[in-house]
Amino acid sequence: MDIENLRREYTGDGLRRKDLAGHPVDQFAHWFTQAQQAELLDPNAMVVATVGSDGQPAARNVLLKGYDKNGFLFYTNLESRKANQIQQNNKVALLFTWLPLNRQIKVEGSAEKLSAAESLKYFLSRPKESQWAAWASKQSHKISSRQLLEEKFFEMKEKFSKGEVPLPSFWGGYRVRPHKIEFWQGRENRLHDRFVYSLEKDQQWTIERLAP
Repeated sequence: MDIENLRREYTGDGLRRKDLAGHPVDQFAHWFTQAQQAELLDPNAMVVATVGSDGQPAARNVLLKGYDKNGFLFYTNLESRKANQIQQNNKVALLFTWLPLNRQIKVEGSAEKLSAAESLKYFLSRPKESQWAAWASKQSHKISSRQLLEEKFFEMKEKFSKGEVPLPSFWGGYRVRPHKIEFWQGRENRLHDRFVYSLEKDQQWTIERLAP
């Protein structure tokens, strides 16, 4: 395959300064609603990038599970690689990519652990199968076979077959408080529109256009 010539032209409406909301989360909400209306597959999928103590970045896809002007929420095993890296360095980046709309949103900020009450509220809203899986999987740890994982899953299913499944002590959520959010709209001839919101010391957001 000739990867060098693998490309397409980005077409569609541009992004203008006068059309942007004053607060980046309001702008995010507008774009997120449009992604849902376009019936994109997993519009709440986002890349979470973290950095380990050795300076090596790591990235993975997770699902956004809530947002407001305080930040963006996701949940995970608190003993996973990402959680360990956040504990060492809570500066993270998020990336939403909606290719059918020729759009990206990049978020830079700091992650803070949610309270047990907040995590429990979401945990109890999950399907039972997901709750059992949370108990069964030691996320990011090495396992010798899938069979052992499935056996642990059915063990948890049997153990918690009656009543509510308790919140594991090693499972919870994070809120990413943003200090920079960039909106990227693909345009013809690679002359893309990019606007970045930056949080200033007075807690006000400024908006600037970036070259593509």
